[in-house]
Amino acid sequence: MRVRFTVEENYRGWRLDRYLQEKIRRLSRSQIQRLIEERLEAEAPGGPEHLKPSTRVVPGLSFALLREVEPEPETPMEFRIVHDDGALLVVDKPSGLPIHPTARYAAHTFTALARARFPDRKVDPAHRIDRETSGLLACGGAREHTTALKRSFERGLVHKTYLAIVEGAPGEGFSIDAPLALTLASTVRVRMHVHPLGLPSRTRFEVIGCRSAPGGAPIALLACFPETGRQHQIRAHLHHAGLPIVGDKIYGPDEAIFDRFTKHQGTDADRLRLRLARHALHAWRLELPHPVTRELTRLEAPLPPDLAGFWESCA
Repeated sequence: MRVRFTVEENYRGWRLDRYLQEKIRRLSRSQIQRLIEERLEAEAPGGPEHLKPSTRVVPGLSFALLREVEPEPETPMEFRIVHDDGALLVVDKPSGLPIHPTARYAAHTFTALARARFPDRKVDPAHRIDRETSGLLACGGAREHTTALKRSFERGLVHKTYLAIVEGAPGEGFSIDAPLALTLASTVRVRMHVHPLGLPSRTRFEVIGCRSAPGGAPIALLACFPETGRQHQIRAHLHHAGLPIVGDKIYGPDEAIFDRFTKHQGTDADRLRLRLARHALHAWRLELPHPVTRELTRLEAPLPPDLAGFWESCA
C-alpha cells in the first residue's frame, strides 16, 4: 500500500525525517530514517530522484511510503437513506464510518459502500463530516449533480445544523467569531486552534436544554449553526468557549487522551472521563438547493441511539 504525503506550507525547511516523525508519531527517528531509505518513492514531476533523511522539504513536495497492508479496522457497513431522487442522495451516516479512503481505511468507507450499493451510478459526497460524527451527508447521483451541490456549498447556499452534547452549562445562546488555523502548538497535529492569522470562522449556538450527567456534572444540548466551513470548526469553537463536546478525544479534557487512543493505550480512566466512546456531534438538519430543480430541500436525521440514550440518562 502507498501512503501519500504532500508537504504543507508550515513545514517549509524541515528535515524530511523530522517532518515524517511529526506525521507518524509512533515511530522513532531511527525507524523513520530506515523508512526513508528503504520504502520511500518521490511522486512529484521533477522532484528529487532520491530523498534523504536530511533533505529539506518544501511546500508541495509529494512522495509516498510503501507499507504492508494491514486488516482494516471494523466500521459500520450500512447507512440509512434519508432522500434519493436520482440526482440528490442524502444519507444518515453512522458514527465510525469514514467517508473517503485513508491509510487505514479502503473498503470500510462510505464511498466504497456507495459504489457497491449503487453500481450503475456515480455517487459522490459533496462535503465532508468527520468519521466519528454521525448524520446527514449530501451526495450527487452523477458527476454533474455533485458539481452543482459543491457549487452551492461554495456560494453559501447550504445551511447545516448540528446537535452537540457538551460539558458545561451555558445560560443562553451565543456566537463565536474566532479565526482557526492548523498550528504546531499542540502535540495533536490535526488539531485546529484559534489563531489571529487563521481563516475567518463563525458559529452560532442555541441552547436546547441543560441537565446533569451521572455524578452531577453539568451537561447541555446545543444546536450549532456553522456560518463558515472550517475543519473541526464546531469542535474547536466549543473547546475555545470552555464547552468541550462530550467524548471528544482531540478537543476534550486532555489531548494526551487522543495520543493514547491512537496507540491503542486508552485507559479505563480515559473512557470514564470521556463519558462516550465517540464525540457527541450529529449533523441534524440540512437545507440546500436541489442540484437540478434548485428548489430548497429540507431534511432531518434524529439523534442516533447512543447520543439520545446518553442525553436521556442525564437528569
